[in-house]
Amino acid sequence: MNLRLCAVVGTVFVLLSGSNFLSAQDRPSIEIWPTGLPAGSVILPPAKVKALKAKEKVHPRGHVLYCDTPTLTVYPADPKIATGCGVVICPGGAYQVLAWQHEGVQLAEWFNSIGVTAFILKYRVPRRIPDKIHWEPMQDVQRAIRVVRRDADKFKIANDRIGVLGFSAGGHLTVMAGVQYDTPCYEQVDEADSLSARPDFICPIYAAYLGDGYSDAKPELGSLVKVTAQTPPAFMAVTWDDKFRGAQSALLFAKLKEHGVPAEFHGYSKGGHGYGIQESELPVSKWHHQLASWLKVSGFLDPETIALK
Repeated sequence: MNLRLCAVVGTVFVLLSGSNFLSAQDRPSIEIWPTGLPAGSVILPPAKVKALKAKEKVHPRGHVLYCDTPTLTVYPADPKIATGCGVVICPGGAYQVLAWQHEGVQLAEWFNSIGVTAFILKYRVPRRIPDKIHWEPMQDVQRAIRVVRRDADKFKIANDRIGVLGFSAGGHLTVMAGVQYDTPCYEQVDEADSLSARPDFICPIYAAYLGDGYSDAKPELGSLVKVTAQTPPAFMAVTWDDKFRGAQSALLFAKLKEHGVPAEFHGYSKGGHGYGIQESELPVSKWHHQLASWLKVSGFLDPETIALK
């Protein structure tokens, strides 16, 4: 294992017992590409990078505006309530930015509250390839799943209970993780890449871009959404008043049923887009409680299925 990765992973476990007291800035992170980005990765012009970094420093909501070093920020569950389940979180942001706080940190902390170890994926933004905006982020999420699976024992999670949850563009990336996991998109880096990139469950929340050409304007699924009997079980939450995203998720739900893949779909009338787990009077603000119930009844929160060390 890369020496820098060893040091970071070691730090994670030294800090396990006190993880709930760490600030978001102090959380340990793991670079998922220890030897550099995959061959063919697009490099942005230095002037654009400088401008994006300057804007990021003063962004009022703490969004990530530029990433060329993808990482996993680790939120270990408290050992007293740990379930052995792990989730890679993909914040949204149109594949242009990452809504790091309300679609990353807040979800990671909530997952910790139900005994789930969370890993926030900082994937590459902004868009590099105009006609394949998901491609480089898909490299990142496939690699992230494999890294977490390789180190599952160290993170005290089960290697067959590793899911992906994402919002908006991150929801699209979550769907891609579930339906394109067997699409080779980078050359092997190390032993982690001999492992499966298939998540054990997926949770696309107000997923965007599921239509052809990444369109949200029609009730259709695009050619990238290839559901099979091996597609992971899914939990979805979305609203009617969110363009045609609710209809597209409903079509995905129907496809999963057609192929015998267990799934749960929550379609709410109001809520729009980008709400995360923000409290409100709208029923959609409770979607994550339904997710907790689904994870439990699906067996993903059963600590008896892993010998936690």
